[in-house]
Amino acid sequence: MRRNLFIFFLFSGLMQARSQGYEIKVTLKPFTKGYLYLAHHFGAKQFLIDSAELNSNSEATFRGKEKLFGGVYMIVYPQKNGWVECLVDKEQKFSMSTDTANLIGATRFQGSPDNELFSEYQKKAQTVGMQIGEIRQKMAGASPAEQKELNDKAAALGRDIQKYREDFLKNHPDHLLSAIFKVLREPEIPPAAQHPGGKYDSSYAYQYYKKHYWDGVSFTDERLLRTPVFQPKFDRYFAEVISPAPDSLIKAADFVLDASKSNAEMFKFCLSTLTDKYVNPTYMGQDAVFVHLFQKYYLTGMADSWMTDKYKKFIHDRGYSLMGNIIGNKGADFEFLDTSGKKKNLYSVTGKYTVICFWDPTCGHCKEEVPRLDSIFQSTWKKQGITLLGVMTDGGKEAWIKFIREHNLKDWVHVYQTKEMRDADYAKGKPGIRQLYDVYQTPMLYLLDKDKNIIAKKLSYQQLGELLQVKAQTAAVN
Repeated sequence: MRRNLFIFFLFSGLMQARSQGYEIKVTLKPFTKGYLYLAHHFGAKQFLIDSAELNSNSEATFRGKEKLFGGVYMIVYPQKNGWVECLVDKEQKFSMSTDTANLIGATRFQGSPDNELFSEYQKKAQTVGMQIGEIRQKMAGASPAEQKELNDKAAALGRDIQKYREDFLKNHPDHLLSAIFKVLREPEIPPAAQHPGGKYDSSYAYQYYKKHYWDGVSFTDERLLRTPVFQPKFDRYFAEVISPAPDSLIKAADFVLDASKSNAEMFKFCLSTLTDKYVNPTYMGQDAVFVHLFQKYYLTGMADSWMTDKYKKFIHDRGYSLMGNIIGNKGADFEFLDTSGKKKNLYSVTGKYTVICFWDPTCGHCKEEVPRLDSIFQSTWKKQGITLLGVMTDGGKEAWIKFIREHNLKDWVHVYQTKEMRDADYAKGKPGIRQLYDVYQTPMLYLLDKDKNIIAKKLSYQQLGELLQVKAQTAAVN
């Protein structure tokens, strides 16, 4: 329980008006001065919502005119270096007493049957956890036979706590703790004999696990948002259970959003969490998930009720910038002038592959990376029939020509757009190349095939070199 606590002040609009109010009387020894704080979980964070001054008897009372949302709440120590948890749901006028010397064993509640049950479970879990810990300590130095016996005992204790939870679910189906237990419950894969063909099938096991991952969990129960268990399960689903392919992630995203749409808070949480995850994804190509969210949920106004103007602008700017450069789609065509002033367009550039380098001759990073890119082009890519298209995004024509000459960037297709060309595109309602290719920094590299389909984007020149090498090896084998 003695953990560092990062407390975030509640942002405007989180708490809605609630009738009846709350009154939580706390006795928390040994503290006799200062303030206790009332906080709650929200996703992976904790939010401070109230404070109450301690008296010399270690007593403090939290009061509010508005009823609290259901969830797991924390009574935070005066120095904010630890807390004790309680449940807040239908019963919001109760008292609790405890001592930091024995938080779980000493905790008592009055006026809250929900918390009495919660306290009983905590004591049960603590006892089982200590027994398993003792078993693990005995494992060191034990013989193989003894280790098997100890493992069997630990497994039996695990089944015991699981049975406790299952019995609790049957006896208290609407309790907040039951909702938490459903989130914690893992799908139980059928034995191998029940797999297709009567033997273990890893594909069947995976599909079964994925299909039953959310069994029993209600995406309309917003109490779960204020617990420490929902977001970890949510994050693991998209990070480990679902295939990282955009199509699979999109299908999973639609599943949870459809399940949560009847509850405004759950829908908001799920959509904003997925948006944050995929607007700048870890893996190349997963920004297609964000584009899907943008088109299906943001452009249709499903998030308008809770978006600020600033957030809405950010989402729309990113959405429109990413829509035109999804991996697998054709790269957007655009016109430009080469160093001789001749007008060309992207689709007039030929090659087995086309590497587009968006760069700025006055950019410090470009000054370092562009010559290195040229080295790999001259030594390897040019021999493989790869075309290197250098697109000046800024910096001025004079600086651009000077850099090309000083660094002998020969055999590139060097191009730029004039202000008049850009203005003409804008007048026609056509986005500029920065939006078409989401060029928010330079240098930025894209890889297109001979038909100008986008294969890769926003990789370093080293990563791009490795990818092209793999493609060359694969082509040689085939």
